[in-house]
Amino acid sequence: MAQSGIQESFDLSVPVPPTPVAIDGQARLFYELHLANFSRRPLDPVRVEVLDAASGKALAAFEGEALERQLDRSGLQWRAEALAPIEPGRRGIVFFELAFPPGESAPRALRHRVDYRAVEGEASIAQVEGAPVAVAGDVAMALGPPLRGGPWVAIYDPAWERGHRRVIYAIDGKARMPGRFAVDWVKLDADGRKSDRSSGLAGDAYSHGEDVLAVADGVVADVRNDLPERRRLGERSDHSLDTGSGNFVSLDLGGGRFAFYGHLRPGSVRVAPGQRVRKGQKIAEVGFTGSASDPQLHFNLADGPTALGGEGLPFAIERFRALGGYESIDGVGKTPWTPRSDGQEVRQRELPAGISVVVFPD
Repeated sequence: MAQSGIQESFDLSVPVPPTPVAIDGQARLFYELHLANFSRRPLDPVRVEVLDAASGKALAAFEGEALERQLDRSGLQWRAEALAPIEPGRRGIVFFELAFPPGESAPRALRHRVDYRAVEGEASIAQVEGAPVAVAGDVAMALGPPLRGGPWVAIYDPAWERGHRRVIYAIDGKARMPGRFAVDWVKLDADGRKSDRSSGLAGDAYSHGEDVLAVADGVVADVRNDLPERRRLGERSDHSLDTGSGNFVSLDLGGGRFAFYGHLRPGSVRVAPGQRVRKGQKIAEVGFTGSASDPQLHFNLADGPTALGGEGLPFAIERFRALGGYESIDGVGKTPWTPRSDGQEVRQRELPAGISVVVFPD
């Protein structure tokens, strides 16, 4: 690799330490590498490697189309053309979801190596390697289920451009990703439908009015209970940052962890700020408030009590049955899911996989 003299490079940073979470028997790390361009020239990343900081072993490498799928070249949601270089004063964000073989733990620290090209001037490729990044020693907090029974589909996918995983909000002077591990829960029937009626009424959805449960003992940090819900599924939703989550409950679980529940049914919230709750206690009902696309429960864990003012934290569900899943979100509500075939339906202390279908204990 040709590289001579002093080269301006990206500034490499990992704003939030990776924390392992178990999904379907694998340890996974969801985190982001920021590539900030402080130079006077556009810089074009062409390959990104993740290394075990202790051994130097390559854990993952991305280039070409694989890199494009993981990389937001614009930085903070300013749209950039695919394959465009990262302009001076902007940043790229590489979204990682590293999976390790069953039984293998994540390393204690990671390093990142980036090959890049300065698109003006030299045509050669330069390389920069960042400092070691410690992997958090904590394990994902195990929680009780936020709902009863099922089947419920866990709607999230790290690859969705506007999914929770890839949306950053700069609130109160700090950019955060509150939905890093967020899940939208939608109830289905045995045929994969969201409702057995064609009325288009929100109240006919299986999810609507279902009990929402405290996932752990805690103290109510904040609530909202006064936003109306749309009567029909096709009604336009146009919400501000203040109302996008709809009616909500935020629970302080201690240790800097807060459980956030969104899109709740108006008038259904049964708790008030400062009130202590017990795991499994009914606190509200599923609704169709805010910017929800269906009657659903938005749930996430974060290090702050508000919808957008905290960093998303990993969590696990203590126990559930995994029935199967979908290849694509397009099939949800229209076709049956693909049943699980490995005989390992009962899962413990895991985050359900994206677009998987689960049943919680009643």
